[in-house]
Amino acid sequence: ELQTQIKDRNITNGGAITAAQGWTVNGSTTEGAKMIKEFSKLMLRAYNGEVDDALRTLKPYKLQAAIDRVNKVETSIEKLGKTMSIAIDDNYHNLRISEIKLTADYLAMKEDEKERQKEEKLRLKEEEKAQKEFEKEKEKLNKELSHHQAVLAKADETGNTQAAEEAKAKIAEVQNGISGVEERAANIRTGYVYVISNIGSFGEEVLKIGLTRRLNPEERIQELSDASVPFKFDTHAIIFSVDAVSLEKQLHQELDAHRVNKVNGRKEFFRATPASVRELLIRLSTEGLLSYKEEAEAPEWRISSKGLNQV
Repeated sequence: ELQTQIKDRNITNGGAITAAQGWTVNGSTTEGAKMIKEFSKLMLRAYNGEVDDALRTLKPYKLQAAIDRVNKVETSIEKLGKTMSIAIDDNYHNLRISEIKLTADYLAMKEDEKERQKEEKLRLKEEEKAQKEFEKEKEKLNKELSHHQAVLAKADETGNTQAAEEAKAKIAEVQNGISGVEERAANIRTGYVYVISNIGSFGEEVLKIGLTRRLNPEERIQELSDASVPFKFDTHAIIFSVDAVSLEKQLHQELDAHRVNKVNGRKEFFRATPASVRELLIRLSTEGLLSYKEEAEAPEWRISSKGLNQV
């Protein structure tokens, strides 16, 4: 709708630009009108060219700079056309400013959608890995179950009651393990919340708080320490929760004011200390911490820093 209004304003006498009336050239009002028309068209074309370029190169975070640029162009045209009272119409100028603002909103939402799709792709990938781990663990436990069942059958056959009782205990233990894995696989909210840091990459007192459904949370943390960061992450806390999704969300809400990225809420980095997060975990969760370490070892960073200082 806005673009239609802008297009309509750009037709002859559409109101995009204002100019003096009754201008004469060599005593001719016709020649004067022609000159006004040509200069107005030239000025409007220059203005639209600047606006179109501002739109073409627009970044959401540079919105105000783009608006300032177009405002300066409008002021410059008004000064250059002062003799003939040529100026960009205020209403038309406001339409184009609105166009810039809407475009910035569109680009921001488009980038946000792209980021959401990326996050969802990573989540599905992580979920797929977790499911594979569950299947692998269940297969392993079923093999172990078959082994103990065979031992039990042999013990019953030979009348070895002690061996039979031990086999039954093992069978019950393995069956509990299988039930646990099946429950984990079925409940997508169950998992581990982890608190990690990377002093060499992000500085001190910057923590990443996330969750994983993997059987071994350390594997996920090791993946985060890939080639995309110069140093490995240090683990400060790992907690198992039957509702890890809610626990992670609560932690993020409690630390919202301390987010490193104030724009993208999906980024999980916060300016906080392991001790402060531990207090939150104790207050928010009824489950116990599986591991906790306040100080970051960061051996690679410390050795690298020492080497740099020596140089």
